[in-house]
Amino acid sequence: MIPSRRSFLLGAAAMGSSVLTPDVAEATRLLTAQDAAADWGLVTRDLEGDVAPHRLTRIHGRAPAGLEGALYRNGPARFRRPGGSAEHWFDGDGLIRRFSISDGEATLAARFADTPKRRQETRLDAMVMPGFGTPADPRAEIGSNDDANAANTSVLRVGDDVWALWEGGSPMAMDADTLETKGFVTLRDDLKGMPFLAHPRVEPDGRIWNLGMNGAQAIVWRLAADGTLETASVIPLPRASYIHDFTATARHLVIVLQPWVQVRRTLPFSAAFDWQAGTGTRVLVLDKDNLDSRRLFDLPDFGFFHLGDAWEEADGTIRFDVCAHADMRFAATGATELLNGVPIGGEPARLALVVLSPDGSARLERTTVVAEFPRSDPRRAGQTRRFSLHTAGEAPDRPFATAIGLHDWSTGQAHQYDFGPHQVVEEMVVVPKPGQNAEDAAWLVGPTINLKTRTTELHVLDMARLSDGPVASWSSHTALPAGFHGIWAS
Repeated sequence: MIPSRRSFLLGAAAMGSSVLTPDVAEATRLLTAQDAAADWGLVTRDLEGDVAPHRLTRIHGRAPAGLEGALYRNGPARFRRPGGSAEHWFDGDGLIRRFSISDGEATLAARFADTPKRRQETRLDAMVMPGFGTPADPRAEIGSNDDANAANTSVLRVGDDVWALWEGGSPMAMDADTLETKGFVTLRDDLKGMPFLAHPRVEPDGRIWNLGMNGAQAIVWRLAADGTLETASVIPLPRASYIHDFTATARHLVIVLQPWVQVRRTLPFSAAFDWQAGTGTRVLVLDKDNLDSRRLFDLPDFGFFHLGDAWEEADGTIRFDVCAHADMRFAATGATELLNGVPIGGEPARLALVVLSPDGSARLERTTVVAEFPRSDPRRAGQTRRFSLHTAGEAPDRPFATAIGLHDWSTGQAHQYDFGPHQVVEEMVVVPKPGQNAEDAAWLVGPTINLKTRTTELHVLDMARLSDGPVASWSSHTALPAGFHGIWAS
């Protein structure tokens, strides 16, 4: 089925609703009233502008020989303006970071995606665009969903560009070296502005699969490694679940339909969903070569943002990891409270393995491991693997990670390195060691926010010796707000 732009464009309903701006003075009071919350304010601080390229200061160890490349990361970095502020952590302006490691030295540069949203809000000196949890302001000028596109969630390296991704609209192309904004990517003229999720799945040969969501239907995108569109099809879904991520084996797409379901057309986006307890989580499996070939599996209730890469065993059993939440309260309200400096409480996500059997049965194998942002060896995408890398250390009274963890599904062993209570640990990526094929023959690369020194740090750890901690660390002269997702490009 050929998708139509009209059915996927941002609806006009609720565009005229008034924006509910946070009381900045009260938020500041709440932040300063609690030491922990005051420190956490660095996580959602506002940057006034781009961060010029600069060399990082090495504070521990040395860069491993052969580790050369760049870590690109994306996340919101401007939430508040005098004339109105964002109401949700997911709605800040996208800042693309480039951590480069070369000849044993590390550098950092960061630039905001130059989106129509950012340009309009700069002119008004107010955050007016609707978003995931931010209502529309009457001043917002919206002709398509890309006018509200924050380009703030993830990144994808395509040729000489980095695409800044946001789940409700087009990718934004940026120069991989300078981070200069080039403009929105139109994959086909009649598909301009169509949704493109922030979690594409990339096969080992570079082929790209992705979804674009609109209620109980989805676009399935298939792109060549150079970003050229190969196919785009619309598929029906059993229900209009919130889908932030999907996964894939070598032969199948796997779409998890949680019981947080869109039941109304309204803005902000999060207000359109209700948690339908007791209805279960469903898993839709599609054949990549024939999207009409589908199987549906049933699981108990759980919510989620992120899935790990799936794999299929010789007998047809499909397995994949998920960071499972009891519900989606954090998405609905918690991230708003966090942005305003209010402790949110609630249980963190825990690592689980979904097992889909050839006979149509399914089970959720839960662990006690606190985990978010699952990653694995990119060379094994869609193939059998042992390890899941993840952040760890979140607690009901601390919504940010302090540790990086590694779970071995073959043995059940969990390994961890804790950076301590004064560090906020962001997602890390797996970088295979040159010329080595073992799954744990890899470096783990990622940033933390040091709450004591008020700086962003970059760390390299040895995957096979995770508990030993960083083999090399560098520090910036400033603290960037927390990013969401990233990739490594050699």
